[in-house]
Amino acid sequence: MTGYGHARYEDENFSISVEVRTLNSKFLDVAVRIPKSYNDKEISVRNLISEKLQRGKVSLILEFSNKKETVSKVSINERLFRAYYDELKALSDNVESNSVDLFKMAVQFPEVIQTIEDDSAHEKEWEMIIPVIKKAIDNCNDFREKEGAVLSENLKTYIRDIENNLEKIKELDPVRVERIKSRLNENLKEFAKREELDVNRLEQELIYYIEKLDISEEKVRLASHLNYFSEILNSKKSMGKKMNFIAQEIGREVNTIGSKSNDAAMQKLVVNMKEELEKIKEQILNIL
Repeated sequence: MTGYGHARYEDENFSISVEVRTLNSKFLDVAVRIPKSYNDKEISVRNLISEKLQRGKVSLILEFSNKKETVSKVSINERLFRAYYDELKALSDNVESNSVDLFKMAVQFPEVIQTIEDDSAHEKEWEMIIPVIKKAIDNCNDFREKEGAVLSENLKTYIRDIENNLEKIKELDPVRVERIKSRLNENLKEFAKREELDVNRLEQELIYYIEKLDISEEKVRLASHLNYFSEILNSKKSMGKKMNFIAQEIGREVNTIGSKSNDAAMQKLVVNMKEELEKIKEQILNIL
């Protein structure tokens, strides 16, 4: 979700610059900084952003400059000014105060001087600004897509590494099971020399013990989760949240294999898978 986009337009009359930055966030969080004269356009800017950018903390900065040396047109309400001035003059005379600053005070009262806005010029300027904003957003989106392509390849590598470790575990598992059975048989023979055994009860206990160490289901589920992760990785839709859920399921299966394996060689492979999974979880934060 991290990205950056910039666009600029300049001619003999105007200078327009738009900068868009995005950071990771669970939701779409938009911050807009535009000139005060265009505060009425903020909702339009937010809509432009939400149309193109999904999720992320988005910051848009618009800088606009009119190079023409123009003086704002103003309207002076003389009747209102006279009313204010007369009231102030009467108060000043009543208290025998100095009336030198009465003119300045009366002019500063509300609605005595009003700026006449040229709405048509304002809208024409905004029509020039919109394409620049769209271009900056598109550039930011392009940046994120390029970063996403690199990220996708990294995630595929991590998944392949986990799959390779899982294949090695599958190769080691039969040997591990036979070793456990052999160890149990040797221990039982030694124990049988000293104690009378309930054969039926012993068989039940052995089955229970072996089932606790069996990782057949975990291997199947883990392979399924890895395949599903690879499938949605190639999707064109927003899949960051789903990837996060699948990564959690992958973690559960890996942890269960580690706790059941009771084998040093397999434990090393489990550690390798956990390491790759942590890389995946870290990178998923950058995915929409």
